[in-house]
Amino acid sequence: MIILGVDPGSHATGYGVISTGPVVRMLAGGVIRTSSKAALSDRLLTIHNELATIIATHDPMQMAVEDLFNAKNARSSLILGHARGVILLAGAAAGLSPAEYAPRAVKQAITGNGAATKEQVRFMVMRLLALKEEPPLDMSDALAVALAHKGRSRMIGQG
Repeated sequence: MIILGVDPGSHATGYGVISTGPVVRMLAGGVIRTSSKAALSDRLLTIHNELATIIATHDPMQMAVEDLFNAKNARSSLILGHARGVILLAGAAAGLSPAEYAPRAVKQAITGNGAATKEQVRFMVMRLLALKEEPPLDMSDALAVALAHKGRSRMIGQG
């Protein structure tokens, strides 16, 4: 099974594609970057279009997206909500029903500690996927979301 994990952001959206065959492995990953000088609508369009291309290229069977966290201010939460909206739209347009996971639940699933740092999550992602090079933090967070979804799907009998 192929799972796409996404770590939403309005400036940097991480993505990770894993295969859950006999050996779990990373198929692809990266960060969709947008210009902080661009209008929000243009940044959202970039996120949507690039994610739609990633979905078309890798044809995932499932998609998992990190849920909102408590941002420092309401405006940040609102902008992040917009980014999540276009991410969920890209998934739905491709026939996927994105699962959503709280950041704390992802950290708990990957490291055993819901308050783990991004670096601790990256370390465990590298171990779980036998990665030789450190991925960017946004990408490792997205891979963690995909891995957490894989674990959750197995518990409920989907993979």
